[in-house]
Amino acid sequence: MLTLKQIIEESNNIVFFGGAGVSVESNIPDFRSADGLYNLNNYISPEEILSHNFFYSNTEEFFNFYKSKMLYPNALPNPAHLFLTKLEKQGKLKAIITQNIDGLHQLAKSDNVLELHGSVHRNYCVKCGQFHDLNYIISSNGVPKCQKCGGIVKPDVVLYQEALDENILIKSINAISNADCLIVGGTSLTVYPAAGLVRYFNGKYLVIINKSITNIDKLAHLVINDNIGKVFKELDNE
Repeated sequence: MLTLKQIIEESNNIVFFGGAGVSVESNIPDFRSADGLYNLNNYISPEEILSHNFFYSNTEEFFNFYKSKMLYPNALPNPAHLFLTKLEKQGKLKAIITQNIDGLHQLAKSDNVLELHGSVHRNYCVKCGQFHDLNYIISSNGVPKCQKCGGIVKPDVVLYQEALDENILIKSINAISNADCLIVGGTSLTVYPAAGLVRYFNGKYLVIINKSITNIDKLAHLVINDNIGKVFKELDNE
């Protein structure tokens, strides 16, 4: 069986598809592990709080949860982010498709990042469209209001009940369709429609790096059940 190092060496059009597990080693909790966001003892589920309807009907409660559980402004890229940047600079990695909203791939200096679920670093007034950065959200008291018109400032993240950005979806499908190697890392592949993008891959090597099993492990050429940051750090040191 080929090793991950050999697969990367033989590939010239690599696409990385990542989820919450990529940022765990940057001390950002994931969603579905024992310590994840979805196992908190909330009287309302995170899925309900992070929904379109809840945002508009219970805006203050939404932001109480969002600010305390979804924002990690001091988080830094870990070895997974840094290794992917290195692969991109070598010309091997053509795209990073991420379900994460933390912006750590960009902080690690990766260029071609497709954010399926948006970013906490972009926030827009629902009335006039005025842009506000992450610090504006963090420093606001209660519900962030637009400094231009006073409207509610909404994070540019895809909430439950909202559609993914069609332009990002098309770019992601094209990238995966043209890849000779797809590395899926730090995701349980249970969140749709994002997880469904993997089916567009028909290249040579499918690699899965995740602590737990996924529903496409049997289709992969290589499965590594470990922390992705650890795997990439060891590979980088070889």
